[in-house]
Amino acid sequence: MGLLTGALPDFPWDTLVPFAERAMAHPDGIVDLSVGTPVDPTPELVQEALAAAADAPGYPTTHGTLALREAVAAWFARRRGVPGLDPAAVLPTVGSKELVAWLPALLGLGAGDVVVHPRTAYPTYDVGARLAGATPLPADDVAVWAGRPDVRLVWVNSPANPTGQVLGVDELRAVVAEARRAGAVVASDECYALLAWDEPWAGGGVPSILDPAVCDGDHTGLLAVHSLSKQSNLAGYRAAFVAGDRALVSRLLEVRKHAGMMVPAPVQAAMVAALDDDAHVAEQRARYGRRRRALRDALEGAGFEVDGSAAGLYLWTRAAGAGQDCWRTVADLADLGILVAPGAFYGPAGARHVRIALTASDESVARAVARLTGA
Repeated sequence: MGLLTGALPDFPWDTLVPFAERAMAHPDGIVDLSVGTPVDPTPELVQEALAAAADAPGYPTTHGTLALREAVAAWFARRRGVPGLDPAAVLPTVGSKELVAWLPALLGLGAGDVVVHPRTAYPTYDVGARLAGATPLPADDVAVWAGRPDVRLVWVNSPANPTGQVLGVDELRAVVAEARRAGAVVASDECYALLAWDEPWAGGGVPSILDPAVCDGDHTGLLAVHSLSKQSNLAGYRAAFVAGDRALVSRLLEVRKHAGMMVPAPVQAAMVAALDDDAHVAEQRARYGRRRRALRDALEGAGFEVDGSAAGLYLWTRAAGAGQDCWRTVADLADLGILVAPGAFYGPAGARHVRIALTASDESVARAVARLTGA
């Protein structure tokens, strides 16, 4: 009965419809910067790999092909500073959102269990806890939940959606140490890890929860979640994976076998091609970097301030000075034909910010810049 009793919040994006209509009324049309949906082409090498694997009459394995799991392990070593990841400790998922939503349930959490997540956060962390019948606890400070025996899962999101905050090695080590004292699992959502803009992260990389500097080479109780949607323009493929503690991954695998949660075989082949190639990721990052610079300069020139946003695909923006209610900022920008997401979607702490996505074409970004600058 839990899913039918109104325990879940209303889907937030429905409340944005009137502002979308307002933006669409602009004489030059809407520029939609509200949702982080990739708009650039899926790399040809990935499309070719998908097509080459299109003859797939049999069921794919839930655990994924060995080629995919080895490609993930090699990618972690090459791009994330995590050597020696066991391919058996890798599990493909149908995009990352389904794993975020179902992880508490897959881990067997329920009434009386607490799921910690960032105060300003992707709403699905909260929803996932509620789907399992557990209690969500928004908290950024480890001291808020330290010593609580009911904490069973701790979500980390670095780089963060929507704020772009990056957690350093020391901050991640503190989370891991306290979670291990409590016997809780740490799940780290790292989907934006290859899109760092500010130093030291742009040059030195964003640390993973599986990095030896964070966990001393021990993956016990740790899971890293990653998606190819953003870095490789594969949102439509639903291509993601979770990796880390082999025992935990085995538990997830057994439940997912029963539930039929399988990534299609052609998508798995496409994932291998994407993971093995770094050039297209660098090319896409350069596109986002150009759009980010243009939008940030225009926003600041128009009297807005961008906070944080050290990494990821968003500019966490507020009216200058003390700021204003996020819905007023949404309305102000809608009058310019620009649709953005209110910070309130991501928790009460975001009530004076809006989230502005970089995932629009160069032409659309240029139109937004022109409206903001009056050019």
